[in-house]
Amino acid sequence: MAASAARGAGLAMECAPSQDAFLVPMSTAAQTGNGALAFTPEVERATRGIYEQVRHVIPEVEWPVHAPLIAAINELKRERNAVILAHNYQTPEIFYGVADYRGDSLGLAQEGARTDADVIVMCGVRFMAETTKVLSPDKTVLLPDFEAGCSLAASITAADVRRLKAQHPGVPVVCYVNAYADVRAEADICCTSANAVKVVESLGADKVIFIPDGYLGRYVAGQTDVEIILWEGTCEVHERFTPQDIREFRQSRPGVHVIAHPECSPAVLREVDFVGSTSGMISHIEAEKPDEVVLITECSMSDNVAVKFPDVEFVRPCNLCPHMKRITLPNILRSLQTLTPAIEVAPEVVDGARRSLERMLAVGRASATA
Repeated sequence: MAASAARGAGLAMECAPSQDAFLVPMSTAAQTGNGALAFTPEVERATRGIYEQVRHVIPEVEWPVHAPLIAAINELKRERNAVILAHNYQTPEIFYGVADYRGDSLGLAQEGARTDADVIVMCGVRFMAETTKVLSPDKTVLLPDFEAGCSLAASITAADVRRLKAQHPGVPVVCYVNAYADVRAEADICCTSANAVKVVESLGADKVIFIPDGYLGRYVAGQTDVEIILWEGTCEVHERFTPQDIREFRQSRPGVHVIAHPECSPAVLREVDFVGSTSGMISHIEAEKPDEVVLITECSMSDNVAVKFPDVEFVRPCNLCPHMKRITLPNILRSLQTLTPAIEVAPEVVDGARRSLERMLAVGRASATA
């Protein structure tokens, strides 16, 4: 390939500059005359181990674009005493190239809180950065693109929750963590997709309000005798999958193992072999070791999990999250350089959101000791 030839000849390949010039010169990732970062032999050596890990999910021709940014970010985060958290839906060059911790949103926020870093960069969406700030109020929490939102989180406001509570006096509110901090502050307890059933049943109530994901709420309702009052929010990635998609996968790939996230519709979930959270999907693949699998979720997760399981063939349904894809290597670098955009959460919201999270974590501790 052309990229291989250029590399072999020792030529420097340029990474296209962003709109703003990079502010901090990097010793490893040298700059060219026009301010772009160059793919130098030093950068190639510094990033060689990373590329060996991801070479079957990132084409070789792309690496000279990613590598100078990866080298610059990894150098600058050491200078800033920063850690980078990457959600499972981030692209592989971020997930494996610069992240210190990888996983789901709550787990990442907890990891960030345990570090002695001064700066945390959340490579995810805004509600995840808010969760990180709630658990690390004294640290600088950066979200490389403040417009990285979430259709599900945007479906409900704190005022909506207050109205629901007024309509159903005394009924506890369970809030999926995929919500903004002020919404979670109004809830009695939070849950994840992995522990939602356990959290609902821990309340000992005949009825609960479940927000904001209507599909996840229906999935929970099918696993418990507790009456679930739903809020009809949806994830724009998962709601696009249809039962026909699953049937077509099975028809074109006989024997394929189909795994879906519970944010998908009940009609989709009835068609699949396993339903689980992002971490649950990974654990299931590790336990079952299917020859061929399709993950019914955001498509970058298939690339990231494929690195972990190179012997499994991944069929990639490509429903991209436009919000997750707002996070890029150039804006991660710029965020570390400028320490912006920084996430702030009002103290009274921090208190309420932390309380609902701590109640959820207490349920987990109680289950572990039971």
